[in-house]
Amino acid sequence: MKIQEKKKAYLLLADGQWFEGTSIGSEGTSGGEICFNTGMTGYQEVYTDPSYYGQIVVNTNSHIGNYGAVDREQESDGPKIKGLVINDFSYIHSRFEADSSLDEYLKKYNIVGIADLDTRKLVKSIRSQGAMNAIISSEFAEVEKLKAELDLVPSMDHLELSSKVTTSQPYILEAKNAHSKVAVLDIGVKKSILTNLTDRGVECKVFPAKTTFEELKAYNPDGYFISNGPGDPASMEYAVETVKKILEENRPVFGICLGHQILALANGVKTFKMHHGHRGLNHPVKNLITGLSEVTSQNHGFAVDRESVENSETLELTHINLNDNTVAGIRVKGKPAFSVQHHPEASPGPHDSRYLFDDFIQLINKHKKK
Repeated sequence: MKIQEKKKAYLLLADGQWFEGTSIGSEGTSGGEICFNTGMTGYQEVYTDPSYYGQIVVNTNSHIGNYGAVDREQESDGPKIKGLVINDFSYIHSRFEADSSLDEYLKKYNIVGIADLDTRKLVKSIRSQGAMNAIISSEFAEVEKLKAELDLVPSMDHLELSSKVTTSQPYILEAKNAHSKVAVLDIGVKKSILTNLTDRGVECKVFPAKTTFEELKAYNPDGYFISNGPGDPASMEYAVETVKKILEENRPVFGICLGHQILALANGVKTFKMHHGHRGLNHPVKNLITGLSEVTSQNHGFAVDRESVENSETLELTHINLNDNTVAGIRVKGKPAFSVQHHPEASPGPHDSRYLFDDFIQLINKHKKK
């Protein structure tokens, strides 16, 4: 494969840090909140996760691109990231199943990236300084021009993004020998989450983020699923109000990530923006009900306030993150409703938490018997 002559690219952070590297993917300028993912594999699933919408992703694994890109491994209709930062980028790949190289894939979807810079230094800075906006450019080398472009990037605080990534129209995913129906509120859902439901005999009807409760109820579902997604949950009053009405119906409810935060807000509990968030495949979580621990896949920059949960009359803490003791799971007292902060479908990641889908189905079966 002939590699084109490398072109310079630049990365500017909101705190003034400046990095020079090599342009990868599409040429241009793009900005967002910079964050890092510690996963050593599954980069394509990360880039296509709608929860990353509005963010520039730094891969902490030093070598990225060696197994190319495979169309069937996308978690949505294409990459949702605003930019990509890599240390050592591989223009060639050796996976026989690959549909293209990663560079070709990024160009196809107009993703701007930068490589050949010190990602260890960059990640250490994010860990100490916290999440901040940044901009990547292969068009401009002047600091003042990049600062002007960076000023146009909105803050993730109070930013509603689910309406940018949700489905435009409801659709049904059938399941072989389906025994139940679930209404999915799509606030940024991943395909593998839906697959974990349909593989267990659950027909899913996926609805746009701003669907009313009445429209969801008209499907006559056996349960409700509140998906993962991007942005600040405190800016999503529309989803909070919908979940409040869902809870009044007293049917099984399962929330993941942003859906977990929305369930908390629907019960009067606070959420907050984290210093630099949790993003990776090896976050340890303890199930306080069983006493067992699990290694989890996570991707979130906001979290549920633990003190607020512990003082709540309606919520019970069920899981904690063992790295920082933040809330990793809750359930609603007296109702068949629960949620977790991590991603139990784990695409990519370990499958320790996939039992949560089985727990949801057990709740549905129990409720149907009533």
